[in-house]
Amino acid sequence: MSLPRLMVAPNGARRGKADHPALPVTLREIVDCARACHAAGADGLHLHLRDDAGRHVLDAGLYRAALAELAEAVPGMRIQATTEAAGRYGPEHQRKVALNSGAALISASVREICRDTPNAQAAAFYDRCAGAGIAVQHILYDTADLALLTRVLPPALLADRGLQLLFVLGRYAETGDSAPGDLDPFLRDLAARGLVPDWAVCAFGRGETACLRHAIDMGGKVRVGFENSLWRADGTLARDNAQRVEDIRRLMDD
Repeated sequence: MSLPRLMVAPNGARRGKADHPALPVTLREIVDCARACHAAGADGLHLHLRDDAGRHVLDAGLYRAALAELAEAVPGMRIQATTEAAGRYGPEHQRKVALNSGAALISASVREICRDTPNAQAAAFYDRCAGAGIAVQHILYDTADLALLTRVLPPALLADRGLQLLFVLGRYAETGDSAPGDLDPFLRDLAARGLVPDWAVCAFGRGETACLRHAIDMGGKVRVGFENSLWRADGTLARDNAQRVEDIRRLMDD
């Protein structure tokens, strides 16, 4: 199962209406956003859910309900469920939700999934996902995360050309912004290790468009949206997630 070519991440775990009034928080808003983004060219959606207070929530039952509603609203769009901790959840809960959410695609930060967890236990989790037909996109914030992944991922999964990675650019930059060159250490490390994965990029801050353009030029896939950035290439605030999808789709089509 390959990654979507252009995935939208419309809300994330932390931003709210105070950051942008068009950021979707409720399930109804997420579904409406999914429709608009799919029409604009996104073939995948990175799903974060919120509780009644608007806080990030990881709940398998809520995921199953949301996935059913999204499948009806946007049947041609692939939905990836997040397992992000966001300071609220531990690795055991994250792994349980990943296995029981009903999602065929999940994202998981290797540093979070492996926190306070023996390597063998982490490897068993990845094996269980593979056995259940759940595609895991491994979130990597730096090349140390890639080194960790190579230690804990079962060799057959690591060597699989269907190995899914997400390189996160700018998350821990002092400025909060990303730059295209942030991608290059990851690509050099992949080449040195002889890995040929299915990879994508997301990028924080005002450098998002330039970073995604670089990723496209280097043969990667991309994730765009208000989880990572609210700004267009010219520095103006985007109208909504669908506008950002339109912007990046045009880059991909050039």
